[in-house]
Amino acid sequence: MVEVLITVVPFVGLWSLMWLSVHIGYGLYLLLAVPTAGFLVRLFMIQHDCGHGSLFRHRLMNDWLGRIIGVFTLTPYDFWRRTHAAHHASSGNLDRRGMGDVDTLTVNEYLSRSKWGRLRYRMYRHPLVMFGVGPTYLFFLQQRLPIGLMRSGWSPWLSTMATNVAIALAAAIMIRIMGLGPFLLVHLPVTLIGASLGVWLFYVQHQFEHTFWSRGKSWDLHEAALYGSSHYDLPSVLHWFTANIGLHHIHHLCSRIPFYRLPLALRQHPDLADVGRLTLGQSFACVRRVLWDEASGRLITFRELASRTNAGVSQGARTQINAL
Repeated sequence: MVEVLITVVPFVGLWSLMWLSVHIGYGLYLLLAVPTAGFLVRLFMIQHDCGHGSLFRHRLMNDWLGRIIGVFTLTPYDFWRRTHAAHHASSGNLDRRGMGDVDTLTVNEYLSRSKWGRLRYRMYRHPLVMFGVGPTYLFFLQQRLPIGLMRSGWSPWLSTMATNVAIALAAAIMIRIMGLGPFLLVHLPVTLIGASLGVWLFYVQHQFEHTFWSRGKSWDLHEAALYGSSHYDLPSVLHWFTANIGLHHIHHLCSRIPFYRLPLALRQHPDLADVGRLTLGQSFACVRRVLWDEASGRLITFRELASRTNAGVSQGARTQINAL
């Protein structure tokens, strides 16, 4: 509960300071938007642990705290918990993509697509879409309906609609107190920044050069967990704000470890420190790695694929000339 309090209290305090700063003018409130969004990200990570049943001993405490936090993070808890469980169960499995993952094509799948299909994938993978438009669509629109679980009974619908009603009610109360303009000026930047940071973290956790993807019987749950999840070695302050989610390979190996004990698990198993390790600087290169090359077992860039294609064309031309 201490971890919840040291996250919620500063978040509410900073959010209130932003509201007071709106009346001062000069956009001063925006200076507080990033740290406030940082606490919102940490709230989401606490909700994430609730979904795994790892924050409290009792499931009901995990579930109800997760549902309450979902109003702030715009994330219907029960619906998200189900899709996230599917992600854990199928991460790195080329035969079971599509639920809770960043869409990833193999080289052959990309080459077999039409020009329009390739263009759509390139647009989807563009940083402005992935970390700008995408998070806005995900949190403001997609999560307002149980996309992907439309035929899975009433539970996803109940979770999503109840969260929507709670969000609308909370927003209506704040707008009544503050006014529409100040509410949007304060809450929109915080939510948009937090959403983009959250998507970035999820992206880096699995989209790095030597991640793990496999098919059929060659896919192994534990191998995918260890080698398909990164160790995002961030500065200490960022580890705190992200609730140690950077130790993602350990989290996937055992999702019941609460976030505040993940560093201890790493210290007790130092051999895991270099597995999938990415520094903050190295992580930015992950954005360009967009296609899984099954032959080399690594994610490659569009430029690498183009170089291979051009080299193949050149080699073919030389072969024809020599034949003449």
